Amino acid sequence: MATYVGRYDDGDRVLWAVSSDRGLTALTDSYATTGDLLTHGRGDIAAAARGSATHRPEAVSTLSPITVPCRVMCQGANFRQHAIESGMDPDNRAFNLFFDKTDASVTGPFDSVTRPAHVELLDYEIELGLVIGKTVDAPVTITDSTLPSYVAAITIGNDLSARDVQLPQGQYLKGKSYRGFCPVGPVLAVLDADDYAAIDRLTLRLEVDGELRQQDSTANWLYRPAETLSELSQFCNLDPGDVVLTGTPHGTAAKTPPAILRRVATAVLPEHVLWKQFIRRSRGGPFLRPGSVVTASIRTEDGRLDLGTQRTPIVAPGS
Repeated sequence: MATYVGRYDDGDRVLWAVSSDRGLTALTDSYATTGDLLTHGRGDIAAAARGSATHRPEAVSTLSPITVPCRVMCQGANFRQHAIESGMDPDNRAFNLFFDKTDASVTGPFDSVTRPAHVELLDYEIELGLVIGKTVDAPVTITDSTLPSYVAAITIGNDLSARDVQLPQGQYLKGKSYRGFCPVGPVLAVLDADDYAAIDRLTLRLEVDGELRQQDSTANWLYRPAETLSELSQFCNLDPGDVVLTGTPHGTAAKTPPAILRRVATAVLPEHVLWKQFIRRSRGGPFLRPGSVVTASIRTEDGRLDLGTQRTPIVAPGS
């Protein structure tokens, strides 16, 4: 079974600990980075999983289990229904869509996130994160049987996105990388060999102020992890502790007009006018505002894997 490992601040130091029903059991050694933990700390993790609790969860602050610096690579429109929602035909899409976020966006699973003053259309995107456990510095073909060599753990990520920057400006990196725009955790699920099959039957669920906004199963991915990482290796190096976000379900706040409508509109109006209208018409939509609280969870229905729940308050600048 998977072992759940988190990173915490107990007031005196930052520590790694195994999280279980008993509480938190601190690892014996210190690990400066997630990559260091996954490369050198497996025995320490196993020992802690057998040990007694050393800390109460309520007595520590939970930090992001992904340390920086790191790479945050992302897939777009990787769930069937979200591809349709984004104006794509999932049955006639011959490419995997990649982009990235800067590691300045990485924050803890319970930290407040500031909506920048110039952003009005702040969107949410729950995603499963694949945490890399092996260096990739050349093209490699990964299969389901070799995936455990490359993916050491999984975690929850939220690809927060400033749609009024990302879409009108064509600025994926900028619009998705403001500070705090990638809450991660609360834990890494460090996987045993028998856990990998369950990656394909995880349920992702996101709520805003208690209202369900997103829910889907990884059974509906268009590109699965082994295929994705194989393609990613053709143009991107990866190191232990890097994270690959694997796409979000349908139900995001931003809605894309049908492709034929976009083509007709573009033929009639200048692009900057179209985006100005998009922003104006979207202001009343279900975007995140100061005071919103986002909760995000990922688990299998049978409970074999349970990555916990994030809780992210959205605040105004200066709060």
